[in-house]
Amino acid sequence: MIIKSRISLLMIHIALLLSSIACIIPIVLVLTASFTKESTILTEGYSLFPSEITLEAYQFIFENPKQIINSYVVTIFVTVSGTLLSIMITAMVAYVICRKDFFLANKISFFIFFTLLFSGGLVPWYILVSRILHLKDSPLALILPYVVTPFLVLLMKGFMSTIPFALIESAKMDGASEYRVFFSIIIPISKSGLATIALFSVLIYWNDYWLSLLFIDTGKYVSLQLLLYRIMSNIDFLNSALAVANTSSVVLPSQSARFALAVVAAGPMLFIFPFFQRFFVKGITVGSIKG
Repeated sequence: MIIKSRISLLMIHIALLLSSIACIIPIVLVLTASFTKESTILTEGYSLFPSEITLEAYQFIFENPKQIINSYVVTIFVTVSGTLLSIMITAMVAYVICRKDFFLANKISFFIFFTLLFSGGLVPWYILVSRILHLKDSPLALILPYVVTPFLVLLMKGFMSTIPFALIESAKMDGASEYRVFFSIIIPISKSGLATIALFSVLIYWNDYWLSLLFIDTGKYVSLQLLLYRIMSNIDFLNSALAVANTSSVVLPSQSARFALAVVAAGPMLFIFPFFQRFFVKGITVGSIKG
């Protein structure tokens, strides 16, 4: 019996190891391809162990480092400030609609859920942000539209619903105000749920290029994702122009630059995710079960 259990445990470890390797290999392939010479990719294809390593893709991307750095600063600022604001407002809304003694809780929950199914459309939304709120060419145009995400509100509501209501009642009997209950009791208990929605918010803000494409006309507030997209579009345009001109002596790092752009864009997230991982699974599972 002991031998069978050890064999089963060994098989589980082997399966998990193979799964981990299968997840790591694509990341390593993207990293090595970004350091591979363009001519090597065209002749030999992609490889985990390239025959020739070069930095020409990164040199091409960082040819104008001032714009890259500026876009990094904009994206980091938008991500940090937007995530903090989103966590606070999402937690407040979720706390209100999970309170059983609030008579409008169900109606507000339905209203939030309704926005997951239907929206006002792109044109009214664009007019609201640019013409009515006058947020065009402003960092607020990159922050405010994602502050309240209905999915995250409902996820946080499910998490806070697991908190015993007797805990809130006992605190109020001791004279605690609603603000004291929320900030001193609810927030410390909800760390796993807050970390989960924080991770979602970070990914939403960091990977967004749509808001920058719609509302930013000047290069001052262009996000990193949109800048990298423009760089890739410029590379494709120049390659097409060179092909029409039959200029074979000039080869732009088209394929390797794609992977270098992926490394530049996704690299910071690979370092941030492990810090949230231990909260992520607990926040999802507990928030999805109503006790």
